[in-house]
Amino acid sequence: MSDKPNSQENQSEEAMKARLAALSVALEKQKDPKSGQDALEATQRTGRAMSLGFRVLSEFVAGIIVGAVMGWQFDAWFGTKPVLLIVMTTFGTIAGFWNVYRIAAAPTGPQAQNDKRSDR
Repeated sequence: MSDKPNSQENQSEEAMKARLAALSVALEKQKDPKSGQDALEATQRTGRAMSLGFRVLSEFVAGIIVGAVMGWQFDAWFGTKPVLLIVMTTFGTIAGFWNVYRIAAAPTGPQAQNDKRSDR
């Protein structure tokens, strides 16, 4: 009679030890520095993408604003009210698009970094 409860306890204890071992293995996999490195690389890629996005946005907006301010000031100096504002804003927009194109056309990636290092 005492053998049955004892054997059930042993089986339950063995099952618990097996589950604990499986959990330990899973925990060690999560602590693996390689998986942490992957997360760091993903975060760095996101940061670089956001940085590039903000750079493109600022280049485009700056071109338009500089063109508009120059056109407004030229209109004030020469008394040609909206004409130079429209012309210079158009040139600023074109310059903004040109800057965005130059950023987009620039080579990126490991090969581009090697090319930059060889130029030095």
